[in-house]
Amino acid sequence: MNAPDKIFLPDIQSTPDTRQLAIQQVGVKGLRYPLTLRTPAGERATVAEFAMTVALPPEVKGTHMSRFVEILERPRQALAPADFIPLLADTLGHLQSAGGRIEARFPYFIEKRAPVSGVASLLDYDVAVAAEQLPGGLPRLTLEITAAATSLCPCSKKISDYGAHNQRSHLTLRAQLRPGQEDRLSIEDLVRLAEEEASCEVFGLLKRPDEKWVTERAYDNPKFVEDLVRDIALRLMAEPAVAAWTVASENFESIHNHSAYAELHGVNA
Repeated sequence: MNAPDKIFLPDIQSTPDTRQLAIQQVGVKGLRYPLTLRTPAGERATVAEFAMTVALPPEVKGTHMSRFVEILERPRQALAPADFIPLLADTLGHLQSAGGRIEARFPYFIEKRAPVSGVASLLDYDVAVAAEQLPGGLPRLTLEITAAATSLCPCSKKISDYGAHNQRSHLTLRAQLRPGQEDRLSIEDLVRLAEEEASCEVFGLLKRPDEKWVTERAYDNPKFVEDLVRDIALRLMAEPAVAAWTVASENFESIHNHSAYAELHGVNA
């Protein structure tokens, strides 16, 4: 309950601090909130976990934590990833800060059609969108997706008289976009890029002709975990809108009780 305006309540956060230590990030984390996304398939509702922080000057004691929630409570239209840049600007203005970061992590669903039967189903992906601005710098947007895929072992295929063992892979792509080109690469683009470089993509719903197709597709396209990250990296290096990138693959082995893992990162000229 808000106190009546006539009652004076001291604002301790705004009092001076004498320790002369600036804080790079201060704010709220683990804030779960509804989020409406603007996607190529229309508006989609999800629930995101937000982390929202700002830079705090050395002379200020604390930030106003409630203002982060106030930002999310403001009426607004559905957000595309590029809209996180003005959302960050709004946050910096409301909290009177020269730098900050907003990150939202959420499940994201894309409708896919089976390769032979054409039956449609939704497949879920883990997605993160982050907007960040350092004091005195330009805002930058980062997209991250994790997609499940199939990988088939080239060594197993080569040495076995029949069959080859395969794994489910989690492919994680993180792309920092160039300023002014935040709308040139979408979540769907990153998902498509990852799935195209796997031994085979996965689907939510498959019929028997589809199962035959995906099994044979993976067998004809074997890849080590190293192949996966290198092939995806080459695709990210060719994307004009990408300034920096990271790609990782964790392959959950079917013949071991551990995972195979590889990670590669770089900066585009």
